[in-house]
Amino acid sequence: MTAGGCQNSSYKLNELQSKSNGNHGGNGRFVSFEMPLHYPRYKKEDYETMPEWQLDCLLKQYGLPVMGDVADKRNFAMGAFLWPSEINK
Repeated sequence: MTAGGCQNSSYKLNELQSKSNGNHGGNGRFVSFEMPLHYPRYKKEDYETMPEWQLDCLLKQYGLPVMGDVADKRNFAMGAFLWPSEINK
């Protein structure tokens, strides 16, 4: 990742022609989501100092909403990716 931009390698929305399985929305196309292979390994201190662009990229990679100010995003990311015992340290 570089400052100000995300490398969108894990989160992909693909418009592909459906084959014969019928898994599409009726228009012959379907959307797929690829979950990143690894769980993020950040600590609470990392989230507290993480720049907003990096929080945005992390949340987008996992298909999570990117809303609110930077404090909202930090709290959401910590709630999503940290164990409760790590949050309360």
